[in-house]
Amino acid sequence: MLPSPLGPGRVLRGMDRLERASALDSAVELVSNRVRALPLGSWRDVLHGRWLGHPVHPVLVEVPIGTWFSAAVLDCLPGQRRAAGVLIGVGIAAAAPAALTGWVDWAEQGPRQKRVGLVHAAVNGTAVALYGGSLVARLRGRSGLGKVLGLAGLSVVGVGSALGGHLAYRQASGANHAESVSNTVGAGWHEVGAVSDFEVGRPVRRHVGDVPVVVVRESGDEVHALADSCSHMGGPLSEGTVSDGCVRCPWHGSVFRLADGWNVGGPATAPQPAFETRVVGARVEVRLMSGI
Repeated sequence: MLPSPLGPGRVLRGMDRLERASALDSAVELVSNRVRALPLGSWRDVLHGRWLGHPVHPVLVEVPIGTWFSAAVLDCLPGQRRAAGVLIGVGIAAAAPAALTGWVDWAEQGPRQKRVGLVHAAVNGTAVALYGGSLVARLRGRSGLGKVLGLAGLSVVGVGSALGGHLAYRQASGANHAESVSNTVGAGWHEVGAVSDFEVGRPVRRHVGDVPVVVVRESGDEVHALADSCSHMGGPLSEGTVSDGCVRCPWHGSVFRLADGWNVGGPATAPQPAFETRVVGARVEVRLMSGI
C-alpha cells in the first residue's frame, strides 16, 4: 500500500488509535506490575541485554520467525512433513525466551509503547497457539489441517512483526535515546557555571549549546557531567538521585556511573554520554569524552 501524499493511510491511523487507546491502561498496569514483581534479581539486566549493549528480544525472535517461515516453505515440498513439524516445534520452544525478554523490556516503557506492546504480545501469543495446534494436528496425522493452521500462524506472526517494527522504529522502544549527543555537542570546552553553583551531591541541569547535561559536584570539588536525557527512555537524570558515585534515573531506575557514564544497572542497555570536566578560575568547563 503506497503512502498517501495527503497524510497517513489506514495502517498508520490504526496504529495511532492504538497508541492512544487508554482503554487498555488497566490491563497494561496489571500485567506490568506482575512482570516487575517477578523475582529475577540480577537476571533482569541479563534479559534486558545490558551485557549485549542493546535489547536481546530482537535477537531471540529471529529463531521462531525463521523456523516457522522455513516450515511453511517445506510444507510446499513433497516428503518434508516431518522436517516441517520439527521446525515448528523448535519455533514454539524458542518463543518462550523471546517472549520473556520482550515482557521484561515492555514493563519499563512509556504508556503509548505499552499499549502497542500489549497488543503485539497478544497477537504473537495467538500465533504460538496456532502453531501449537498445527503441531498437534501433524502428530495426529492430520497434515492438511496442520498446514492450514501453520499458514494462519505465519500470517498472524506477520501482523505481530509489523507491530514490533512500529514499537522499535516509530516509537523508539529499545533505542538509545542519547545517541544524538555525540553529533550535536560542539568540540572543545564549554562553560556550565561556577563551582559554587553546584551543591555537593545534588544533580543540576545545565546546557551545552542545545544539549541538556546533568552536573554533579562531589566532595573535594570533583565535578562530573553526563548527558541529562537517559539513554533508556529519555528521562531527566537531573531529577534523579546520586549515590555511591552514580546517578539513578527517576523514570525507570537505570543507574549510570558519574565518572564515565557506564550503565551499571538497567533497564538501560547503552551507557550515558559523559564529559570531561575542569575548573578554570572557579568556573566549571566540560568537554565531551571520545568514548569509554
